[in-house]
Amino acid sequence: MRSFPVTDAIRSYAVAHGTWRPDPVVRGLQAETAGLGDAAGMQIGDDQGQLLTLLARLIGARRAVEVGTFTGYSSMCIARGLAEGGSLLCCDVSAEWTEIGRRAWASAGLADRIELRIAPALDTLRALPTAADIDLVFIDADKPAYAAYWAELVPRVRPGGLLLADNVLWSGRIVDPETEDANTVALRAFNDLVVSDDRVESVVLTAFDGLTIARKR
Repeated sequence: MRSFPVTDAIRSYAVAHGTWRPDPVVRGLQAETAGLGDAAGMQIGDDQGQLLTLLARLIGARRAVEVGTFTGYSSMCIARGLAEGGSLLCCDVSAEWTEIGRRAWASAGLADRIELRIAPALDTLRALPTAADIDLVFIDADKPAYAAYWAELVPRVRPGGLLLADNVLWSGRIVDPETEDANTVALRAFNDLVVSDDRVESVVLTAFDGLTIARKR
């Protein structure tokens, strides 16, 4: 078999056999996020968090950008993987949810390497310098805007840098011809955009909820 159902037990086993395991700060953040109810489902899992940390370290990332911060767990994972002196710019519109993240970043000793901007992400991205000096990008925000975020970020990523986009398989609905909601339609268009973009080379992982990993040529 090329795949099998990933149960909570399998996921826990995998996380336990990775280098970066959840610490008390992470567990506290996850517990507070769980208290938000259904919205908590937007938080990435520990397995994906480990991957974010490792990818940042693999490319020696010093400058990273995250679009969609929620309560800050993915930000922690990226920030922990940055090289000495590195910085992460987080783009979000919710002061309430990101305040949970701010407290966790401070507790984890990461506040000095994370900058949070509360504003529409496109406004933040368009205001960035045009130089191609970003090492790592993680997009995990409103799906209809993925293509617009991509358009702003690809020119600003250095050659050899990575762009990651979450939820690109959308719980499998991406291949269901009867599913035509706005998010699914937007993600299909985004996936078509990425695979046809000759500025990058990319893969789509069938792990998590589908994760695109693209390397700037």
